[in-house]
Amino acid sequence: MNPADTLGPWLKGFPATQAPLPLADVAQRGWRLEDLPTPLAVVRQAALAHNIDWMQRFATERGVQLAPHGKTTMSPQLFRRQLDAGAWGLTFANVHQLRLGLAAGARRALIANQLVSRADLAELLALRRAHAGLELAFFVDSPAQLDLIAAHWRELGAGEAKLDVLIELGTTRCGVREHAPALALARALKHHPALRLRGIGFYEGLQVLGETGPDTALMQQWQARVEALLADIEAEGLIAVQPLWLSGGGSALFDLVAPVLQGRPGPTPRLGLLRSGCYVCHDHAHYGRYVGVIDQRLGGASLQPALEVWTQVLSTPEPGLALLNAGRRDVSFDQGWPLPVWRVEHGRRTAAHAGWQVTGLNDQHAYLRWDPLECDGPAVGERVALGPSHPCTTFDKWAWLAVVDEDDRVVDAITTHFA
Repeated sequence: MNPADTLGPWLKGFPATQAPLPLADVAQRGWRLEDLPTPLAVVRQAALAHNIDWMQRFATERGVQLAPHGKTTMSPQLFRRQLDAGAWGLTFANVHQLRLGLAAGARRALIANQLVSRADLAELLALRRAHAGLELAFFVDSPAQLDLIAAHWRELGAGEAKLDVLIELGTTRCGVREHAPALALARALKHHPALRLRGIGFYEGLQVLGETGPDTALMQQWQARVEALLADIEAEGLIAVQPLWLSGGGSALFDLVAPVLQGRPGPTPRLGLLRSGCYVCHDHAHYGRYVGVIDQRLGGASLQPALEVWTQVLSTPEPGLALLNAGRRDVSFDQGWPLPVWRVEHGRRTAAHAGWQVTGLNDQHAYLRWDPLECDGPAVGERVALGPSHPCTTFDKWAWLAVVDEDDRVVDAITTHFA
């Protein structure tokens, strides 16, 4: 039994009295959510399937390719589902994440980050040798980075082998800030001993407001900036390999990012790569707000929240307060408190009352509050499901997640590999 594919009582949320079992055997146990201890991370099967299918169709219809960011879930089972649905490849933040993606079957990948270490370059070379036909690129944004890589390349004795890179344009995080230095970087890459220019990347996510007017103007600015650089790069023949890759983020603004990636007709064939990762399970607040505005622009519903953390009421020490047995170790809090979405009262699951709200988290407790004059609250022992306000930093708190159907039967499971 492969330890990576084995679940057992050493994992939170797994029944302590059950023997370890292969991941593939979870569905045969006939578990329901009430059979499993809390806290427990849960993925809704129907919403998960909907999101994967919806985003793949969206990308295809917009003439771009989907390269989902793997850092969201770090789950080989979800990587496989995304690839099987038609994803062009996967995006990662570092070489460790890339290795997991390749093991899951990816043969095209983008590292949407800068690499500078000798160890990373050595591992990239080893992975490329181990995976014939691998298509891969990473981000560059400075002459200092290029100089470091050239020095490491000589130390590694890599010879004539070259790695593809995208010049990252940036405003708030990494990335070249101005046009002239970006063009100078492209010129330097033409004669670099280790690297060759494949295209351009950018990340708009930290600038998104969730308002159609400003966000439309934002992407028009990005398009003008990208097209200006591409025009100069193409005029000087600096793209080393075709088609050129043009990649943007997209989780909070995918409908306005896609046209930028599709681009304008030019002399070099283009491949637009949308890196959205959070779509796979979506969320209940942070991306929920942004996607709500996207839905207004698209004229219909798109993604559905698929991720939940199930808890149990430990104490109701005063009117209007319940303490739940999940906290900062179990659910995200970096983009807002989780939202109560379900309660199980007398064995029946219903929507949580609109007046309930989580107002704080400790390591192992959530503070669920309500106005006793407005509504009732849950009783001690009752189960309450929380909807994370940000999926990424909930996934990394769980080594496994139960996949459930609409009747709360456990029909599958996934694992994550953040460490």
